[in-house]
Amino acid sequence: MLQQIDRLEGLQRVNDFVVKFANVNGSGSASANALFARAILRMGIVATPRNIFPSNIQGLPTWYEVRISGAGHLAARGSGPDLMVAMNPQTWDHDLTSIESGGYLFYDNTKSMPSERFRSDIVVVGVPLTQMTNKAYSDSRQRQLFKNIVALGALSALIELDPAVIEQLLGEQFKGRDKLIAANVQALHMGRDWVQQNLDWPIGLTLRHADTVGDRIFIDGNSAAALGAVYGGATVCAWYPITPSSSLAEAFSRYCSRMRVDKATGRNNFAIVQAEDELASIGMVIGAAWNGARAFTATSGPGISLMQEFVGLAYFAEIPAVIFDVQRAGPSTGMPTRTQQTDITACAYASHGDTKHVLLIPEDPHECFDFGALAFDLADRLQTPIFVMLDLEIGMNDRLTRPFHWDDARRMDRGKVRTAEELEAGTLFGRYLDVDDDGIAYRTLPGTHPTKGAFFTRGTSKDRMARYSEEGRDYQENMERLLKKHGTARSMVPPAIEQKADAPTRLGAIYYGSTSPAIAEADLLLAEQGIHLNLLRVRGFPFGNEVTAFIDVHDQVFVVEQNRDGQMRSLLINELEIEPKKLGKVLHYDGTPISARFIAAAIADLLEKAIS
Repeated sequence: MLQQIDRLEGLQRVNDFVVKFANVNGSGSASANALFARAILRMGIVATPRNIFPSNIQGLPTWYEVRISGAGHLAARGSGPDLMVAMNPQTWDHDLTSIESGGYLFYDNTKSMPSERFRSDIVVVGVPLTQMTNKAYSDSRQRQLFKNIVALGALSALIELDPAVIEQLLGEQFKGRDKLIAANVQALHMGRDWVQQNLDWPIGLTLRHADTVGDRIFIDGNSAAALGAVYGGATVCAWYPITPSSSLAEAFSRYCSRMRVDKATGRNNFAIVQAEDELASIGMVIGAAWNGARAFTATSGPGISLMQEFVGLAYFAEIPAVIFDVQRAGPSTGMPTRTQQTDITACAYASHGDTKHVLLIPEDPHECFDFGALAFDLADRLQTPIFVMLDLEIGMNDRLTRPFHWDDARRMDRGKVRTAEELEAGTLFGRYLDVDDDGIAYRTLPGTHPTKGAFFTRGTSKDRMARYSEEGRDYQENMERLLKKHGTARSMVPPAIEQKADAPTRLGAIYYGSTSPAIAEADLLLAEQGIHLNLLRVRGFPFGNEVTAFIDVHDQVFVVEQNRDGQMRSLLINELEIEPKKLGKVLHYDGTPISARFIAAAIADLLEKAIS
């Protein structure tokens, strides 16, 4: 029976709760967990899953958290789960402690446990998963894998997750393998039937079919960015594996195998190279881009550190390159499988000397696709490295997002490139000569003309005609032109987006990237307290005039970000010469996704302190 310890009933919620699965890495739980999340989506209910996994080998703890939100919230809710599916004895005490008061614990009760191992303020649901699977299957691997499906079946009864939806997903997943479909359906109903025959069901957390998903698609940011790179014309990827960016390069490989293979000859129209390290990978990207290819690398913070010298070369020699930085917790190895926004200043000023780079900062997979394609146009137009700043939260977790759209009439913008005809006609060509007063010089692709144009480049100082020079005036002229080019980029990066509060206010908040869904929900929580904020989402660097204007018209602006040192705030102060006291810090950096509850509490606390 449903075991209740000193409690008449648990939490009572419909389409509004958090489920967390505690598993062992390598146990085959990932597939069942994904089925759970996708089934909820198929019921028309918004669900946002997050993998929480170790940075080392099989056998260690891993968690999978799903927020179910009838209101459509996509951010991490914060605090503990309402339902813990405790499948890992190693983490039992930690998992038990984390459950919300009044919540539910689902566990395998094949072996009895003393009452002191439970909490008095939660509802405990025991199902003999191991006993059932040992009886049904003789093979040890089958027992392990099907136990996850048996557990899913039990959960489907407890929370009224439609079994027909799960069966449909199983049919799609194992299409053409009827025996495997039948075996999984049998395991599903084994768990479901046991609950219906032995427990009081459903529990207080239940699902009802809804229509809040709409036409949105379900995809992770790394895959979306990789697809954007394909549509943006990328044909070369050089990379070195590093969490959490590796899946971006892997997705690019998959997409290229479908879309970059010549149908007539079967030849690949792309090159993907796993380099020996990050420095080599960016070197290959720069070499390919110098020769006219659209090329990129995908990396994370430690890779950015190693790439610094070559990034400076691309900046100073003015070579297009795209770098997808999927940020994680640092410094050093840090927490490789935890999310943060820690590379903002490292990328904005990457390399030694005076450098300023263009950053694109997407908020979700939709913008990962859009910015992934846009980055290659900007790299060519500006002849410089472009950083696309994802993070683990966006990059590695599936999320509902608007469908992608592409204009088939859109063509690649290669920027200022002199043709052979122009060179033959005697058009003046100086590789670093600014003829349009925008800081961007014309270039040629190697081999455009047999005797004219540029075939080589160098990272040393030069004059406007690309002749080696250590004359102070030549160096200073070049550096000032590069700064002017950075100013030109201001009109090319996606502008910041402002959202006005429902009531007049002199308070504002600036945020960016994966903080977006949390700030949207926090805004509602603060409004309930009578605190109204105008919001500004920064989408790129250099900052447009709209960012300065937003800060100017507010008495206090909170900068919400996921790092310790307030890197975006520092960038705003440094670049826009803002009075530091005007920009309040709201900083979250424990490696977990930022939540609405955290933001609302932090801002309310700062305002209370300001009053007192």
